[in-house]
This record gives sequence, C-alpha cells and structure tokens, in this order.
Amino acid sequence: MPTREWVTMTWEEARDLDRPRAVAILPAGAIEAHGPHLPLETDIVIADAMARAGAARLEAVGYLPILLPPLAYTAAPFAAGFAGTISVLPATVTALLLDIARALTRERFIALAVANAHLDPAHLGSISAAVAAARSEGLLPVVAPDVSRKPWAPRLGEEFRSGACHAGRYEGSIVMAARPDAVRETIRRALPPNPASLSDAIRAGKATFEEAGGSRAYFGWPADATATEGMATIATLGDILAEAVTAALSDRKSA
Repeated sequence: MPTREWVTMTWEEARDLDRPRAVAILPAGAIEAHGPHLPLETDIVIADAMARAGAARLEAVGYLPILLPPLAYTAAPFAAGFAGTISVLPATVTALLLDIARALTRERFIALAVANAHLDPAHLGSISAAVAAARSEGLLPVVAPDVSRKPWAPRLGEEFRSGACHAGRYEGSIVMAARPDAVRETIRRALPPNPASLSDAIRAGKATFEEAGGSRAYFGWPADATATEGMATIATLGDILAEAVTAALSDRKSA
C-alpha cells in the first residue's frame, strides 16, 4: 500500500484515522550545497526515501504511519558560504518542531518520528532540544535517531563511517536510487575523491565546508556511487527509523 500522506487527506479522513496506531513521520533535511553534481534538495530526497522505507516497515508490524510534508528550512551554517544554501537559526527549528509535536499530540498521534538526513551539528542540536522539550512538556514521543552516532552509524557503510560523506558515495548513491534525474552524471563521474573527514573537522573546531577542506561542497567518493548501493542504504535507513520508533513505543508502554 502506498504511504498515507497527511496533506492529501480530507479533514474527515484525518478525523477518522485509527489513532491508537498512528505514527507521524516527518522527513527533515536542508536546502544546501551538495557538490557540483547533486541538487540543493539532496537531504530532502534522502529524508523522504528514509521516511517512506520506515513507513513500510512500521506498517508491516501493525502501526499506521502517516507521512508529513518535509521540514526543508533548517540550520545549515557549514554550507552557508555556498550559493543556494538557506540557513535559519537553530532556535527557529526547535520551536517549529516543538509546535508540530504539540499539534500532533492534540491530534492524538502516538509518536512523531523524524527521518533526518541533515547532519550539520547546529541542526542536530536543534532536534535534540526539541526532543527534550517535548519530553518535559509531556507531549507524544519525538523519535529522532541520530544516524551519525552508534548504534546506527556502523550500519551505513565505510564512507559514512569515515566522516567524508557529504555528497559523496553515500549520499550520491541514495539520490541515484531515489531521484536519478536529479544527478548531474557527467560531472559526478569526473569528480576526484575528497577524503577529508567532516567529523574530524568538526572535532577540530572547523565551522564551514571550506575550513574542513570541501572547496566545492563535497566530501567522499562521488564517482563510486551506484543506484544499487543507494537502494540498499535506503532500506537500512528505513530499518533504523522503524527500529527506533518501535523501541521508543515499547519503552513507553513498559514505563
């Protein structure tokens, strides 16, 4: 069955949903530079693919997943020096996520799952703040697995684990699988590797792609990307989202 989308329903269809099983899924990405070969919406494409894969797995175990429109505007200071990037304050993102959680609590959803594909530290911090604030307010659980950390990161491939994974093989493969028309193939195939690790740069106090060694806003091995790998990675991301949601709801029931 195709993923149910909140915005395509009528208000009466939304009213009549089976609320005790309803999990809202919010794809979260950014509008930012992703090399000369991938579109500004790359993170949104990845987040949407993750959300849909996770929804299929949640439905298979008895939940009713509902896909929300994506969160596209967020904090993206690392890419702010490149044309096309739109970055907003982290506090804005936290406030928006918290308002969404409040609205979904009123709508009697049992959880809000954030399928996040944007790994800028400022953005991750804004999500963590929203998760904590929702918990302190007694709202529905906001489940946002941080794929850059254990236990999730080891499942996402060698390039991802190296930290050299912005618009490289990892992200390029997913876009090739989900939106092949969006990839500038001639440019992608000709790009040399950039093994500079973003995660190492962040730990060293670097604050931009340029400082981290990404003068063209990419890191990793873009020429090695394949749609086959992308399909496998999307499946893994879906597993991660579904596992995080089921674990959070199981913990809530047992509390």
